[in-house]
Amino acid sequence: MTMRLNERLYKFTTRCVRCAECALGYEDIGFEEVCPIYQRHKFFTYSLGGMAQLARAVHEGRLGIGESLVEVVYRCTSCGACGEMCAEVDFRDIVELQHEVRAGCVEVGQVPLPLMLVIEGLKKEDNMLQRPKAERGKWAEGLGVKDITKEGAEVYFHAGCRYSFDEELWPVVRGAVKLLKEVGVEVGIAGKEETCCGGRAYEMGYQGELTKYAENNIELLRTAGVKVLVTCCADCYYSFKVLYDKIGKLGDLEVWHITDYLWRLMKEGRLKLSKGLNLKVTYHDPCHLGRKVEPWVMWEGEVKRGEIYERPRELLRGIGGVELMEMRRNRENAWCCGAGGGVIDAYPDFARWVALERLKEAKSTGAEVLVTACPWCRRNFLDALKESGEGLEGLKVYDLVELLVQAL
Repeated sequence: MTMRLNERLYKFTTRCVRCAECALGYEDIGFEEVCPIYQRHKFFTYSLGGMAQLARAVHEGRLGIGESLVEVVYRCTSCGACGEMCAEVDFRDIVELQHEVRAGCVEVGQVPLPLMLVIEGLKKEDNMLQRPKAERGKWAEGLGVKDITKEGAEVYFHAGCRYSFDEELWPVVRGAVKLLKEVGVEVGIAGKEETCCGGRAYEMGYQGELTKYAENNIELLRTAGVKVLVTCCADCYYSFKVLYDKIGKLGDLEVWHITDYLWRLMKEGRLKLSKGLNLKVTYHDPCHLGRKVEPWVMWEGEVKRGEIYERPRELLRGIGGVELMEMRRNRENAWCCGAGGGVIDAYPDFARWVALERLKEAKSTGAEVLVTACPWCRRNFLDALKESGEGLEGLKVYDLVELLVQAL
């Protein structure tokens, strides 16, 4: 089986000189490595450079797409840390290469079975958790939010699949709505009519699912007259903000992650955090709310490197009594949570190992709480703590929204 890359991506695969910077990252001291699959396997094939060589071999017809290639390509969490290390190529090419290789795997039916089952569930129930779609709006019961399919609202709040069906995480989306209503923002949701953004399926190689759900979602929002979308899910934010724009479906929709939107409200003096919490916290940068989206985000007409990382931190500093203690790997060099790219479904043991590495790093700072802003990150951290919390006693994992609610 062969796969053809476009000329730009093929040239990228020929430029790799196997320097291994994408695999090794910084000096191997403490928590300095940034590539999860390489640190786990210690073999060059399990790196950006290794995958580039595999992709080149398939493109040139020297290698077929089989189980050995799938094992490498789908173990990657698609976090993008290698893109911060490689000095030779554009970050977007690095991300796109993996997407194209995985699309080639899908085309020939070489995909890990757990991911095939996830996609089957997506096609049946319009969500990534294989839950009945009729239950999608249950998280919002009793909140008194508008239904945008029936009436207009200032802001459309998109919960996303994980938040819609993971009841342990419901306090985050319920808290987000509470915060928005507290400052006078008129909030609407789509309830059971909300569907998956399609982004995680796209990252698994199912590119047609992204187009289908982009068209469905944008048509729903256009019909409802929605101009502003806010979401708590970093994956959904990346899908709407970057992937929809990439395939020409975004239009004039204004897309915000909840941290950016609340930061703006705080700067305007509308969001007032009056209660101190007296906590030592460390912040985990989600890949989809950082390096995977930053190259595409425009701030007031120009790209401002780093700003996307500072807004969650400014919100934390706005809470009285909170002491922010940074991990060594932070911002664009943050270690992945382990849940991305379908790894949490296809290779759960590896996903937990990656999460435990991050939890250990968080604990080493002296923080009491690991804070993040992504449901997939938090889900994986919580599961890792439950399964193997040895040496991590006392460490808690919260979403930033939960702390802001407590500080009102």
